[in-house]
Amino acid sequence: MSDERNDIVRRRIVIKGTVQGVGFRPHVYHLATIHGIKGTVLNSSGGVIIEAEAHKSSIEAFVGDITRHPPSLAKIGSIDVSRLPPANFRTFEILASMPSNEAEAMIPPDAATCPDCRSDMADPEDNHHQYPFTNCTNCGPRFTIIKEIPYDRPKTSMADFAMCESCLGEYKNPANRRFHAQPVACPKCGPHVFITEANGSTIADKNTWLTKSWQFLGEGNILAFKGIGGFHLACDAKNRDAITALRTRKGRRAKPFAVMCRDLEAAARYCEVGKEEARLLTSPEAPIVILARKTGCPLPENLAPGLTSLGVMLPYSPLHLLLFSGPYDILVMTSGNATGLPLAKDNKNALAELGTIADCFVLHNRDIVNRCDDSLVQVIGHETHLFRRSRGYVPRPFPVKRDHGPPVILGIGGEMKNTFCLLRGDQAFMSPYIGEIDTVEGEENLLESLLRFQALMGIEPDIVAFDAHPAYASAHIAQKIHAEVYEEVYHHHAHLASVMADNNLENKKTIGVILDGTGYGPDGHLWGFEVLVGDYTEFDRLYHLAYVPLPGGEAAIRQPWRTALAYLHTFLGNKAGEYAKAFFRDKDTGFVGQMIASRFNSPLSSGCGRLFDAVSAILGVCSENTYEGQAAIELGELVAHMPAVSTHDPYDYEIGDGAILPGGILNGIIRDHLRGIPASTISARFHQTLVAVICDLAERAFSQTGVRRVVLSGGTWQNTYLFRAAKSALNARGFDVLYHRHVPANDGGIALGQAMAAHWRWRKKQGR
Repeated sequence: MSDERNDIVRRRIVIKGTVQGVGFRPHVYHLATIHGIKGTVLNSSGGVIIEAEAHKSSIEAFVGDITRHPPSLAKIGSIDVSRLPPANFRTFEILASMPSNEAEAMIPPDAATCPDCRSDMADPEDNHHQYPFTNCTNCGPRFTIIKEIPYDRPKTSMADFAMCESCLGEYKNPANRRFHAQPVACPKCGPHVFITEANGSTIADKNTWLTKSWQFLGEGNILAFKGIGGFHLACDAKNRDAITALRTRKGRRAKPFAVMCRDLEAAARYCEVGKEEARLLTSPEAPIVILARKTGCPLPENLAPGLTSLGVMLPYSPLHLLLFSGPYDILVMTSGNATGLPLAKDNKNALAELGTIADCFVLHNRDIVNRCDDSLVQVIGHETHLFRRSRGYVPRPFPVKRDHGPPVILGIGGEMKNTFCLLRGDQAFMSPYIGEIDTVEGEENLLESLLRFQALMGIEPDIVAFDAHPAYASAHIAQKIHAEVYEEVYHHHAHLASVMADNNLENKKTIGVILDGTGYGPDGHLWGFEVLVGDYTEFDRLYHLAYVPLPGGEAAIRQPWRTALAYLHTFLGNKAGEYAKAFFRDKDTGFVGQMIASRFNSPLSSGCGRLFDAVSAILGVCSENTYEGQAAIELGELVAHMPAVSTHDPYDYEIGDGAILPGGILNGIIRDHLRGIPASTISARFHQTLVAVICDLAERAFSQTGVRRVVLSGGTWQNTYLFRAAKSALNARGFDVLYHRHVPANDGGIALGQAMAAHWRWRKKQGR
C-alpha cells in the first residue's frame, strides 16, 4: 500500500545549525501558512524538526523558501528531508521543545538591539518604553544567558522571571516577533537595574539609576557597569582627569581604552568611519572597531597614548542605549576586570574585584551565565580582520577540512589571548575570549568556560591538543581533561595549521611566514620570525631571524632597551658600547651587557616582536612595554596610514645558513637616527626592509619546495602597514597569499591549529 494518499505527502525535515533562539519556528510557521502546509515544528537538542504534510510541490517550495530565506540571525548547517506516511494533520502547530540525548543544536551568539526594539523603547505608549532589557527574536542575549539546550526559557537565566500576562501573550503569539523569544520581559515582570556603592548599599533604584549614572559621570566618577556578557568600567571620555584616575586605579599606564559612541554620527565626529567600518559598527555582532582618529580630534591623548587610532563601538544593548540617551555622546567603556583577572560577570565578585577601581556599581539582577568579552576588529584593505573573536561571533562555528564523523578534538590554546577550540564533525567551535591564564583565576576561568561549553554541546573530547612549552599552564590544564589521546603541538606549527584551517585548505604542503613575539621551538629556544614549510601534521623550519639573548628573560620583554642592547652587542660588536651610551645613558647598560656576554639568565630568541622592540627602543619611540606589544605597536603606528608601496629603499641585510642577519638593518637605522631622520621615515624604511626579507625568503622557499602558496599568521601580522605591504609584494611575485578569516592572527587563533594538527595526525595513524 502506498504511503502517500491522493498526492498528499508527509516529510520529516531536520534542520541543523544556528536555528534556535533566532525566530526560526515562527518563521517556519509563517512559511507553512503561505504554502498551505499542515503539521508541526519543534526545537530539539538535535536541531529544528518539522513534520510537513501537503502536496509534494508545496513541500518542495516550502523547503526551498526555508533554505533561501532563513531568519536574519539564523545559520543553516544542513537540511535533511525523509519520507513518512501521511498523518492527516488538520493544522500547523508549534510544539514544545523535545529533549534528546543528541546535542547537535547550535547556540546563537548575542545580537545587538534591532531597529524594531529601539523603536519600542522610544515609544511612550509601548510596553517596553525605556526598558533596559527589551529584546525580540531578532536581537538580544543568547549565548550569555543559556545554561543548557534546547534553548528554552527554563534553561536560561530568565527562568526566575515569570512572564506577565502581556509578555506571555507576545511569547505565545506566532505572529508576534517576540514569539518564543526566551528573554522576553517588560518592566512589570523582568529584571531591573540599580546602583550600589562598593560596599553593596543601594543608592539608586530602577527609577533613578539612569539620572544618577549621568550625575556620577559628570562628577568625574568611574562606573562599573554590568552589561550583557560581563562588566565594563566607564567614565567620561572627554575628562582627562577621570581617564587618568581609571589608569592609576586599574594599573594600566598606556594600553588604549575602548570607547562607546552614541551613534555613527558621534563616532564620525572623532574618527574616520568608512563604509565597511560603519557596517561593522551597526551589525548584529557590534564589535569594537579600530578607527583612525581624525586630524584635530579633541579627545584627550591619554585615551590611547602614543596611538593615532581608537577602538570604537556603538551601544549594542538596551542598557547602553539608555545610558547614551542623555548628555554623553562618548564614554570610555573598557573591560571590567582588575589587572590579571578575568572579566567580572557576577555582582558579588564585581564588588570585591572592582571595589578599588569603581566609585559606584550599575548592576542588574539577571545573571550572566557565560562570560563573553567584546570582540575587536579592524578593516585592512576593505577586509575585516578579527583581533579578538568573542561577543557577537561566539559560539557560531565555521567549516574545516574534516570528515563528518571523526573524533571530537579539543585545542586548549596558549597562555596569552587564550581561546580554546572544539572540533565536532566538520565544524570548528571557538570559545569566547578567555585572555591571560598565568594566574590561578585565569586557569579557573579557562577550565570553567571549557566545561560549560562542552556541556552546551553535549560532548567530551577524545583527543586534547596543547602547546609544547613545558611550563605553560594551558598544557597542565590539558592533562587534567579526560581524553584518550594527548597531542603536543609546537606553537608556530599551530599558527601554520590555524591559517590553513581558517581557509579550509586540504592537507598539502604550504609555506608559512609566521611572525610573532614568542613561541617555544623544538630546539628549546624562543621562536618568532619563522619561514616554515609544512602541512597539518608536520613542518620544517627553512629560515629564521638570527638568535639574540634576552637578558633577564621576561624583563627584556618588559624593557625593550634590554633587547636593543642584546642586538647591538650581538651584531654590531665593538660599536655596541658607544651606541648603548648614546641611546640608553640612563639605563644600567653595564650590568645588562655582562648578562649578555655571559648568557646569564638570557634565553635565545628569534622573535619578530623582539626585533620591533629593539628598533622602537633605539629610536626612542618606546623603551618600556606596559602592555603586550606596546613598543611594536607604537613603532607600527608611525606608518599605519602610509601607502603600502614605499619609495624608501630597504636597509642592507644578509641571509646565511638559514638565518636572517640583521646587522646591516641596525647599522642603517642607527645611521639615519643619528643624522636626524624622522622616526616615521626610519620606521617606514624598516618595515619595507622586512617586506623585502619576506619576499626574498619566500622566493628561496619556492626554489627549495616548488610551493607557491604562502600563509601568514602570528600577532605581528596585525601590523596594518606590514600586512598590506607584504601581501601586495608577494602577490606581485606570483604567490598565492592566504591569511586569517574567522580567527585572529594572534594567539587567539592557535587553538584551531592545535586541534587540526591533532586531527590529521590521528588520520595518519589510522592509515587514512
